[in-house]
Amino acid sequence: MATASISFQFQHPTFRLRHRHAVRSWLQQCAADEGKALGSLNFLFCDDPYMLEANRQFLQHDYLTDILTFPAPSALGIAGDILISIDRTRDNAKQLATNPLDEIHRVMAHGVLHLVGYNDHTTEEQSVMRTQEDLWLNRRTF
Repeated sequence: MATASISFQFQHPTFRLRHRHAVRSWLQQCAADEGKALGSLNFLFCDDPYMLEANRQFLQHDYLTDILTFPAPSALGIAGDILISIDRTRDNAKQLATNPLDEIHRVMAHGVLHLVGYNDHTTEEQSVMRTQEDLWLNRRTF
C-alpha cells in the first residue's frame, strides 16, 4: 500500500515549520477521520508578494489571501498544492489575538478540508468549515 506524501517548501525568507513529522501524522489522521486517504500534498509557505502573484496568475484576483488550494488528481487519495502566506496568517493571528502557529495550523487544516470536500462559499459552509478547523486543531498532540 502506498503511503501519503506530504512535502513542505519554503519561499518565505524567515519561516520554517517545526514538528514536521507530527504535522504530517496529524493531517493524515484528520483526513482518515473524514474517511479520506491522503495521496500527495505539497505545502508552499510564501510571503505576500508571492501570494499576490499566484492570485493574479491562477485566479485573476488582484488581492491577497492567506491560502490557495489547488486539487490534483490522484489514485492514492486526496492530493494537491496548498500555498500559504505566512505574512497573512501572522496578520490574521494579530487581528484575532491568537497564537501565530495555531493560525498557521488552522490554515493548513483549511486547505486539506477543501481537498476532502468542504467548501466555504456561503455563511453556512463557512460555519461548518470553522467547526471542522477547530475539531482538527483540537486533535493535535504536539
